[in-house]
Amino acid sequence: MIGILKYRAGNLASVSNALDRLSSDYIITDDIDKLESCNAILFPGVGHAESAMNDLKERKLDRWLKNTKKPVLGICLGMQLLYESTEEGETRSLGIIPGRLKRFDPKTGKVPHMGWNQFKPLKEHPLLKNIGNEQFLYYVHGYYAPPNDYTLATCNYICDFAAVAAKNNFMGVQFHPEKSGQIGSMLLQNFLDIVEDRKNGQPDS
Repeated sequence: MIGILKYRAGNLASVSNALDRLSSDYIITDDIDKLESCNAILFPGVGHAESAMNDLKERKLDRWLKNTKKPVLGICLGMQLLYESTEEGETRSLGIIPGRLKRFDPKTGKVPHMGWNQFKPLKEHPLLKNIGNEQFLYYVHGYYAPPNDYTLATCNYICDFAAVAAKNNFMGVQFHPEKSGQIGSMLLQNFLDIVEDRKNGQPDS
């Protein structure tokens, strides 16, 4: 069972529809006891980082997220909130992945970065199985995570930024896999396969 995190900034409909297409069982909830019963967590997000973090704190989900050992996949804003902080509202985020989000320079290009773009894999990871730099995914974001040691793949728009990141059981994608057609579905299936392997006691590979 996959738990889709329910909070004010969650993009719940499109993510749940994507899991429907993959015939995956899921629940949409902000109930911590129900989340504890799930095998993994999808952490989607759209909107403003400060209001999203405030809502997570009100629901006491911030502390739970930081401490869970379940596989977590952050999507778009959900990925950004895994980092330490962001220039958006000078917000302190969850602090799971080191780094501070920056805003794209509007003097250099149109902000937000919106539309189809590729990424460049930097490290092997089961989340990226069979996905390479020739494939396109759908992005919508005005802030970005500078690449660091936890970056699995970069994308370039105005500058290089983290398109995919991971630390321990936490994974994040800046693009929207649920809006990225067959390639996005492949990435979500890779996440489901990671979850299944962990449930069966198999190593990630």
